[in-house]
Amino acid sequence: MANVNIQELLDNGVHFGHLTRKWNPNMAPYIYTERNGVHIIDLYKTAAKIEETSEALKKIANSGRKILFVATKKQAKDIVAEKAKSVNMPFITERWPGGMLTNFVTIRKAVKKMAHIDRMKLDGSFDALSKREKLQINRQREKLEKNLGSISDMTRLPGALFIVDIKKEHIAVAEARKLSIPIFAMVDTNSDPRLVDFIIPANDDASKSIDKVLSFVIDAVAEGLSERKSDKEKVKETKEVAAPKAVKVAPEVEEAKVEETKAEVTETPSEEKK
Repeated sequence: MANVNIQELLDNGVHFGHLTRKWNPNMAPYIYTERNGVHIIDLYKTAAKIEETSEALKKIANSGRKILFVATKKQAKDIVAEKAKSVNMPFITERWPGGMLTNFVTIRKAVKKMAHIDRMKLDGSFDALSKREKLQINRQREKLEKNLGSISDMTRLPGALFIVDIKKEHIAVAEARKLSIPIFAMVDTNSDPRLVDFIIPANDDASKSIDKVLSFVIDAVAEGLSERKSDKEKVKETKEVAAPKAVKVAPEVEEAKVEETKAEVTETPSEEKK
């Protein structure tokens, strides 16, 4: 895992917090100073937390569980979607569907509905519908794709959530806490870090800051997935080596055995006559 460069964090504005009057006192340990009415985040602590968070996410990815990325704010949506896709992880960048985690069975039914519509289009049953019905189904499909298309591969509850701005995504935080799902998050100076299991104190409003922090996180997830793949290949190779190989019998030996068997079968009746 690459070491976090403080200068890179500084250049991307990761250190800028919120206005001092909007701060959350629980973020005090992560604040370095105040400048022009704005809190400045301690980047050394940010770097340490990025490394700690990355290590934990790497282990989760290595275990084969999914990490759900959540960011519905405008400046984070596209970045999160792009980076989550690069490691084949589910993400929510539109409105958080209420009960997404606590009522996961219902959400899965909606995803299956989307798959059912796709099957209808393939088997020809969709063409038998009226023009009005087709229009209604297409609209329903578009709506489902927009809200749930990014989690269609998530067949069970995720192993962890990574959230950008826990204040905005408070419903997601509440649901994850209710189900004891670990929460990883970028937390700005106006949020409560006590709600998060793994905190990255950082500017969660600037797109450059979000992009930089997520690049470290995604690299760690990719590394975990890569290690999982190589471990599986090693296990497969070991099994192949350990498996007993079938012993090939020479054709001459096989023919001799057949002749011997024939002779035994022929001799047996004559012995019984005696």
